Amino acid sequence: MHLDPLAILTAFGLIFLAELPDKTMFASLAMGTRMRPLYVWIGTSTAFLAHVAIAVGAGSLLGLLPGWSVKLVSALMFGFGAFMLLRGGGDDDEADEGGRTVSGFWPVFSTAFMAVFISEWGDLTQITTANLAATNGTWSTAIGSFAALTTVSALALIAGRFIAKRVPLKVVQRIGGVCMAGLAIWSLTEVFTG
Repeated sequence: MHLDPLAILTAFGLIFLAELPDKTMFASLAMGTRMRPLYVWIGTSTAFLAHVAIAVGAGSLLGLLPGWSVKLVSALMFGFGAFMLLRGGGDDDEADEGGRTVSGFWPVFSTAFMAVFISEWGDLTQITTANLAATNGTWSTAIGSFAALTTVSALALIAGRFIAKRVPLKVVQRIGGVCMAGLAIWSLTEVFTG
């Protein structure tokens, strides 16, 4: 098992920026106002762990393909990610499900787990994690991605109201989109130069 600190930081940075304006952050924030935050965080983190494992597994399979095809697929996927982040749109709408309070570890855990596990299928962060695993290594990507996802969830639970009121999520989306576009261009140039 080889860990690359740069790959861990790359995965962390990209996934953090992509997840920060995502609906999952707002779901964590909403659940944290009605449920015990620590239980919500454990539930969301467990769901993220499952998604990271699935994504790096898919990325490892992509890594078995010839190098140029992996780089081309990565460039296309990063380009798609940049498009999704730069186009903006509906992810910053928060749906309120009423004021019902859920208590107890297992009800809160299962609610948080299912909310995140279902909503993250095919999400930009899952696709990006698979992409990074194909090119930057499985373990480094898994560690960086999981750390970013759980950090965003914790931020939403601890400082969610501050973030939602004071940090323009469009700015975070734009920064993430520009980073993804840069990685798409870099991956595409590697197809032709490497």
